[in-house]
Amino acid sequence: MMRMMTPYMLIVSGPQAHLFIVILSLFVLASDFVLVWEVMVRRNRSERRKAQLAQWRDKFIQNLQSAGLLMEKKTVHYLKLHAPWDVLVYYAEELRLRAPLQVQPHPDYNTSARVLQKLWVPNIMKDSVPNRPVDYYTCAFRKSKMEKFLGSDDRENYFTNTQRHRIVYEILARTVYGRRKRAEVGVARLLNEGAFTGAFPLHEGPFELPGCDIQPDQLNKRQVLYHYWSNWLKWYKYQPLDHIREYFGEKIALYFAWLGFYTAWLLPAALVGTCVFVSVFPVLSINILPACSCLFSTLLKVGYLFDHPGTVFFSVFMSLWAVTFLEYWKRKNATLAHHWDCMDFHEEEEPPRPEFAAMAPAMEENPVTGVKEPYFPEKARISRMLTGSMVIVIMVRPTGVVRGLMELQNFNWPVRREIILVFCAIIFQIKAFSARSLLFYCRFVGYPGHYGTLFGMRNEDCGPGGCLIELAEQLCIIMVGKQLINNVQEFVIPKIKSWRQKRALSSVKKAQKAEEPKRWEQDYELIPCEGLFDEYLEIVLQFGFITIFVAAFPLAPLFALLNNWVEVRLDACKFVCEYRRPVAERAQHIGVWFIILEALSHVSVIVNAFLIAFTSDFLPRLLYQYKFNNDLHGYVNFTLAYSPPSYNYSSHTVCRYKAFRDENGKYTLVYWELLAARLGFIIAFEHVVFFVLRVIDWMVPDIPESLELKIKRERYLAKQALADKQEALLVSSFT
Repeated sequence: MMRMMTPYMLIVSGPQAHLFIVILSLFVLASDFVLVWEVMVRRNRSERRKAQLAQWRDKFIQNLQSAGLLMEKKTVHYLKLHAPWDVLVYYAEELRLRAPLQVQPHPDYNTSARVLQKLWVPNIMKDSVPNRPVDYYTCAFRKSKMEKFLGSDDRENYFTNTQRHRIVYEILARTVYGRRKRAEVGVARLLNEGAFTGAFPLHEGPFELPGCDIQPDQLNKRQVLYHYWSNWLKWYKYQPLDHIREYFGEKIALYFAWLGFYTAWLLPAALVGTCVFVSVFPVLSINILPACSCLFSTLLKVGYLFDHPGTVFFSVFMSLWAVTFLEYWKRKNATLAHHWDCMDFHEEEEPPRPEFAAMAPAMEENPVTGVKEPYFPEKARISRMLTGSMVIVIMVRPTGVVRGLMELQNFNWPVRREIILVFCAIIFQIKAFSARSLLFYCRFVGYPGHYGTLFGMRNEDCGPGGCLIELAEQLCIIMVGKQLINNVQEFVIPKIKSWRQKRALSSVKKAQKAEEPKRWEQDYELIPCEGLFDEYLEIVLQFGFITIFVAAFPLAPLFALLNNWVEVRLDACKFVCEYRRPVAERAQHIGVWFIILEALSHVSVIVNAFLIAFTSDFLPRLLYQYKFNNDLHGYVNFTLAYSPPSYNYSSHTVCRYKAFRDENGKYTLVYWELLAARLGFIIAFEHVVFFVLRVIDWMVPDIPESLELKIKRERYLAKQALADKQEALLVSSFT
């Protein structure tokens, strides 16, 4: 049985005794995780509830001791956990952590850097970041092959900090505190119940830079990220993705890799969109539009800025851009996943969630790994999915969005969490689209004397400048105003939350004013990391706006580019300076968000075809030039109809409105010709674009050929290394 260190107690009394923060701490051993709970004297919390939380907490800690974690109590302060070597080795093999076999040279994955190097052009985006993580050729850890792995004789430094955090959190997630069949298991649920107020790994020192006399390679990992990544002066530099992955794990590193890759691809889209928008100004100066009243002519010219033949070209360009971006992101993602040893993580290494395992009624063999895993029969799955779908129904109501999200976090579904994200993203996307209702009802306005109504109210028609200019106004508000407000909120809200957290702990600080604040005390004053859902959702919605409605606002990619330059540094500052250190999670891709991006890219083709055909004046102008007058002389009269005689008698005036109707309100032959042209344009547009998209998909392989060869080679070497063939380890490094 493992020997435990003798604990000691420190009791605090006095005015500050109403707040107790209890922590297990080891001063000799390095801490891998911190658990925190507060005992507050609250009138609204019953004694029975307090006793239940204390009982859960005590049983949870007792089971942690049984699992092999060493701990020592120091009452009224903090609770630190440490995983001994035997525990690390056992869980490293069970979790199939990657262990180093051979050092590899650092590859350069920046395409732009390689291109600029070949062109002998100085690369101002490249930055020399110190302490770059060593790149290893790795394979799954096995205790029986310990001597084959590099550094196995150095037990203190063999496992990285993120690996230690992952192992300890896995123990915390599996430890039972109540009834297993009721899924009363894991520290995450105890946090939701309020038994603990914090559970986090420690940051590796302060982020503030020391004095000027220190060398860059002497900075800790957090200081390196702060100075070379979250620093606003580094806005034009490459992100140190290897450092991010080493400190925060693959899941967070992949988010920032995707965000940076997407931002870089926005640059050509922004340049083309700006050129399309600016190219109209010389045309407007030569008065190509028909002459009319001064105000009406001005409105037509402003509308022509967003409704001209260039919008058709830009719509096709953005459709091709979106698919090409996604295809090349798949290649980039595959390269990073291989570089970070998580290419087969979801298929081979990802364990089932503890809540799922606790509630699963049966065990079935995994067809990929051959290992028996918790399994839900189909009938049980369907019943639980139907029950859980009621949460989605609640979320459809505007007042139930926040409540629905909270319920989703606490609901134990026997399905993967990505499915929940799909529903959430779709619902938020629908709510964003509801503001675009102008596209649907502006074509059902009727005519004078017979106006169309919806719930007894007259449908609103487009202004003289056209429908696209009104949609462009709304998109301008979203891409400029809303994004600016979001950035201000992302900057201010974390600081307010951090200030409130520090204020809540001020009474405890006063009782300990003679002591220097410890690392765990400083980290507890930070705000908990809330995950990446909101970050992904914000950028995915932005992607939807710049692809689906790009025909109305060519400057949308430009404002998206400017926003994302700020977004990268804002998110970096939050993770380095404002958030408690999150548990490093493994991932091989961005998950269900890529499926949503693909769906949006395909929807954008259809929506842009309908926008150009039914909302823009592109086809009416083309028809008028072909059938009547090539220089558009008389085009405005061509698009205007006269009000019916019955309306003229009642109002004693003759008015004209934009439509292709005769004096009796019936559609003219031109209307049906134009309708046929519109439908033909939609069919031709989407067929041509989708055909080109399929060609791009076929021409650009998901995994580079050189990477496929490298993967096969590494799998062969791993098989040889674990088969006790020493000569396999002597193979020279490959490119």
